[in-house]
Amino acid sequence: MDNLTHSLAGAVLGQIGLKKKTGLGMATLVIAANIPDIDAFATLVGGHQQLGFRRGITHGPIAMLLLPILLTGIIIAFDNWQMRRGKRPESRLPLHKGWLLGLAYIGTLSHPALDFLNNYGIRLLEPFSSQWVYGDTLFIIDVWIWATLGIALWLSIRRERRGAANWRTPAFSACALVLVYIAANGMISNRAEKMTAELVTEARGEQPELVVANTLPIAFWARDMRWRGQGEIGSGHFSLFGGDDRVSLNDDVRSDGMAAMDWESIAAEDADARAFLFWARMPYVEAVDGRIWLRDQRFTFDGIGDRFRVDVTPEV
Repeated sequence: MDNLTHSLAGAVLGQIGLKKKTGLGMATLVIAANIPDIDAFATLVGGHQQLGFRRGITHGPIAMLLLPILLTGIIIAFDNWQMRRGKRPESRLPLHKGWLLGLAYIGTLSHPALDFLNNYGIRLLEPFSSQWVYGDTLFIIDVWIWATLGIALWLSIRRERRGAANWRTPAFSACALVLVYIAANGMISNRAEKMTAELVTEARGEQPELVVANTLPIAFWARDMRWRGQGEIGSGHFSLFGGDDRVSLNDDVRSDGMAAMDWESIAAEDADARAFLFWARMPYVEAVDGRIWLRDQRFTFDGIGDRFRVDVTPEV
């Protein structure tokens, strides 16, 4: 998910009362909720090699064990530094090292839990396994989660400042609503993929190898469908409120073009192509204006540019 979502999640966890367990509790939760994204430095490498690095080692079990310990040490060092300089706020609660570490773990673990929910993919067991897993549940930027967590955070802080006894209630309510929303979206995606697979089988006489429900930015009740099988790819649409026609297939069936390319040689010579193939879940080849592009069916929407495609045109 995007970092605003991660930050809001950490802050709302603080507002359920966890921030009162230790000094710098809120800061620890918010930073911890974002800290696995330290792998973002891979974007500085350029090209597509970041696709083979992002959401891997810093989101895996070793990082989940070590990052909270590292963050706790940094927070303690910061508090001590302020104390030595006489800059530590008098209103700050004393540091409780046990709770500080616990909050660091809670915030850090919330990150891969949220990242798993979209269809970009995450390698939850890296470095022990490089298997990508996908939740296909939420769009990477979900405005409904923004609104739910953001409003709850504002209400909770407002009540707390007024001294209201129930200042934690909005945060608890938001957590419950978001969990229900996630579960509902998971069921919608599951239903969309099942119905699309059945329709493709009925239309083509064979079961598709893979069907993916692409979530949408605002319309959580709808999905852009992608399917592939026997060297062919296609798309469709699903809407929860579509009645008897909730799922439909588009007339865009075509070859994925993968069999026509020598991918072993291409991957050996092109680091970008190698990283893309490692990341790709639904790869296909597209010829445009004399160039051959390696793409992924999940990421073909307008405005995406060259971020999710690699030029694999053979050199003459």
